[in-house]
Amino acid sequence: MPTKRKKLIPEKPKAEHTPYFKIVADNRRARFNFEIMDQFETGIVLSGTEIKSVRAGKAMIRDAYAQVRNGQVWLQNLHIAAWDGGGVWNHEVVHPRRLLMHRKEITRLGRIAGQQGLTLIPLRMYIKGHYAKIELALAKGRRLYDKRKVIQQRETDREINRAIRHRE
Repeated sequence: MPTKRKKLIPEKPKAEHTPYFKIVADNRRARFNFEIMDQFETGIVLSGTEIKSVRAGKAMIRDAYAQVRNGQVWLQNLHIAAWDGGGVWNHEVVHPRRLLMHRKEITRLGRIAGQQGLTLIPLRMYIKGHYAKIELALAKGRRLYDKRKVIQQRETDREINRAIRHRE
């Protein structure tokens, strides 16, 4: 009976594949103006010239917000600059763009935002693998005195950390 031979060359360990990740636009002001309740990762429907501009980093989400209409989520006021090589096929700079989410998530978001008076705002836009993604947040607007309280808390935390560092 033939015996099984052992492999003389050890198998190479498979390299773990980490997808390409690039942050295109970040809405840092949103974390100051809103109290973030929940976050979601959504896809976004873009045309050819739009995705080329996004990959070039020419998107701005500062004034953008999302709405649930007719069972779909639409992103309003997202500014994607016209692509230089687009010519007559270029896209409109600001127009509603559809976000891609599961139906259960969309109905839940619409219900929660409508009942509790919350807003859907984008926190950042990024490229993950080959796809453009939006990090969408369910947020509650802050009043002026809440913003002052956040600033005061941040300053006291800095002073405490500074005192600890100098003490050591």
